[in-house]
Amino acid sequence: MAHKRPTIVLVHGAFADSSGFTGIVKRLVADGYPVVAAPNPLRGLSSDAEQVKALLDSIEGPIVLVGHSYGGAVISSAATGNPEVKALVYLAAFVPETGESVQQLVEKFPGSTVGESLKPVPLPGGQVDLYIDPRVFQPNFAGDVPAEEAALFAITQRPATGAALGEPAAGPQAWHTIPNYNLISGADRIIPPAAQEFMAQRSGAKFQVVEGASHLVFVSRPGPTVALIEKAANENA
Repeated sequence: MAHKRPTIVLVHGAFADSSGFTGIVKRLVADGYPVVAAPNPLRGLSSDAEQVKALLDSIEGPIVLVGHSYGGAVISSAATGNPEVKALVYLAAFVPETGESVQQLVEKFPGSTVGESLKPVPLPGGQVDLYIDPRVFQPNFAGDVPAEEAALFAITQRPATGAALGEPAAGPQAWHTIPNYNLISGADRIIPPAAQEFMAQRSGAKFQVVEGASHLVFVSRPGPTVALIEKAANENA
């Protein structure tokens, strides 16, 4: 009897929402995978991970958990202790160690434009929401996505709080015990490729570099993205 296909759970990052996954969702569903696109509140790393963890606990059967960008930090905590999560897939993502924040990791290597791209919106109570300035969204965040499509992503982006990006990862990180895979975007101007490779090698990931790909690698290169997700599913059935 064939193994049951795992549910693919997709977790978006900051400055994005789940609509960006449409292209890869269509391919995964066509290939027979159940798919769930998890809402990521982008309010705080620990609270975001708890919300995703609750969603994972509601899914029956094996799971392949996929995170983009800040979503990588979220899945690294959310999957801890869940025996149904069979593989982690990082797409141009942060893979923190305990005590590290995404802000620290993005500053670890030169080449990120994220600091100069941010447009802050002050919130009551002294917190701040951070957006990517739409004027630089396409060149800095989505360089290989057609300008018209990138403009739509800029309009529909969701902000992350400064607290979420600065909050250190707490507790054991799931990549220590769960097989992990990493798709590195070779022309990324948000998370420098050197930072992505450092994290992939540290986590022992099976990784692939997509040359010329922007931070939205799963939008511009859906083929390699889906291939890596399905590789993770097949190798950990």
